[in-house]
Amino acid sequence: MNISNVTYQINEDIRDKEVRLIDEDGTQLGIMSSADAMNVAIEKELDLVKIAPGSSPPVCKIMDYGKYRFEQTKREKEARRHQHVVEVKEIRMSPSIGINDFNVKLRNGQKFLKEGDRLKVTVRFRGREMAHTHLGEELLKRFAAECEELATVDKNPKLDGRFMSMFLTSKVPKNQ
Repeated sequence: MNISNVTYQINEDIRDKEVRLIDEDGTQLGIMSSADAMNVAIEKELDLVKIAPGSSPPVCKIMDYGKYRFEQTKREKEARRHQHVVEVKEIRMSPSIGINDFNVKLRNGQKFLKEGDRLKVTVRFRGREMAHTHLGEELLKRFAAECEELATVDKNPKLDGRFMSMFLTSKVPKNQ
């Protein structure tokens, strides 16, 4: 994942008739032919880089392209390091779950939420259980009430075929 994976035209690759030239410190040197701009870059022992090819005339900047690329990759690594990935963990139950089994699932769910993960709680209906979907909804609401201090309900219980699902988002930030 790159912050900016733009490939720039540098030095002899720039074949435009005239370009707007910007010095390495950001001052504008005006519009000149690309050959003159290349000569200015050579005098300063730096590279000529086309930074805005879409404008008219294209904008070129005099810079040390190797140093620029190095700093860009350093910024990308830094951005990747500060990025955090939130996983979605899933807990499945049935509407006729026993109280002890419910408590085990609840403890596992709370552990996931304490770690900063997102939680999908699913109730699966089989056979005649489909006639009593309200039991599954009550079960999910009870689960959400037990996890209230750790999480917020992201998506309320919703029936999708034979499954009723609810999403909980952790209030605790994800650790690296």
